[in-house]
Amino acid sequence: MPNVGVVGIQWGDEGKGKIIDMLSNYADVIVRFQGGANAGHTIVVGDKKVILHLLPSGVLHDKKYCIIANGVVLDPEVFEKEVQELKNLGYLKDDKRLMVSSLTHIIMPYHKKLDALKEAKGTTKKIGTTGRGIGPAYEDKVSRMGIRVIDLLDKKTFTEKVKQNLELKNFIIKKYYKDEGFKTRDITKAYGAYRPVLKKYATDTAHFLHTSIEQGKKILFEGAQGTYLDVDHGTYPFVTSSNTVSGNIATGSGVPPTSINYILGICKAYTTRVGEGPFPTELNDETGERLRASGGEFGATTGRPRRCGWFDAVIVKRALKINGITGLALMKLDVLDEFDTIKICNKYKIGGRYYDRPPVSIADYERCEPQYEEMEGWKTTIRDVKKYDDLPVNAKKYLARIEELIGVKIAIISVGPDRESTLVLENPFLK
Repeated sequence: MPNVGVVGIQWGDEGKGKIIDMLSNYADVIVRFQGGANAGHTIVVGDKKVILHLLPSGVLHDKKYCIIANGVVLDPEVFEKEVQELKNLGYLKDDKRLMVSSLTHIIMPYHKKLDALKEAKGTTKKIGTTGRGIGPAYEDKVSRMGIRVIDLLDKKTFTEKVKQNLELKNFIIKKYYKDEGFKTRDITKAYGAYRPVLKKYATDTAHFLHTSIEQGKKILFEGAQGTYLDVDHGTYPFVTSSNTVSGNIATGSGVPPTSINYILGICKAYTTRVGEGPFPTELNDETGERLRASGGEFGATTGRPRRCGWFDAVIVKRALKINGITGLALMKLDVLDEFDTIKICNKYKIGGRYYDRPPVSIADYERCEPQYEEMEGWKTTIRDVKKYDDLPVNAKKYLARIEELIGVKIAIISVGPDRESTLVLENPFLK
């Protein structure tokens, strides 16, 4: 049975939630393998819009097992709130179908405060962090100061670790940032309230996945953010604090790389970015505003307006190679319906030379001059289109040119926000 990984191949916000929700129909298990509550996956079901930050998007389907794996950093407050909201909406009726890895690291109050203080300090370039403690939590994980779910479940262990960590955290907060620190008893009391909730869902999720693989179950691995926010392969330092690429599916969930049979890359029919950092095709003009307005380009987690620009084949092609993409899901094609002409960036000019791959230097990124080719728009709505053959001729030409430039076939096309507004040319689970 095929197991499928889904990853973003731009700067996040590509529309992964919708595709994961759709593919969840064919999967038995859906796994979130990295990131934290800074991810926002928006899913439209009928007249309901559901925004998920931590829970896998497959949680909206009955009889599916959903896992928050060890590669995630978990905010227990957000987790408890999201679980309750879903229950109020009539989802998540069987608690046994939601699991949290006991090895998942927890976001603590001092992580959030340090995140906000560092960004506000302004001693370095602003990154555009969401301020949700993601970076500091991953820092503690790497420096072996992290507190995991299994630690929280043991009151004595949790208290000892909080007390030990606060010696350093309070020193930094008070002495360097000149702000108010934390008391051990306040944190242990507040987080003690989450213990019963997490105890209900905490388990050895890697073992569950190994068993599922042996049983031939279909597993869907859900990524957050996008390739160019990857801490190793993104536009560093304007990145998130985890590995967002497909290679992290294995380490972030505890399965062998050989168990993943298909990698689906998600990108928009144009490009967006939230926060700071380089963005070669960004449009700071009326066209950029049109893309933002037509696409509803505001962050699902923060509400921040997204920066918008034309499709960048240079970054997409590189992301396809890094992730080993099998097929592409192209999202929000309908946003381009009313444009007379549409541009595609096919190379960069830096100084007097041309490049068909992104630079590795942020300084070179800032010097990039995108080189465009222009295509005629289709000037008609495609939201009611149910088959690829019924797409306007110019829309099909646009899709064909993207395939030609990036060297990967388009498997799925989104022509509207609803579940039904999706053209599936190749289903990864039925391949």
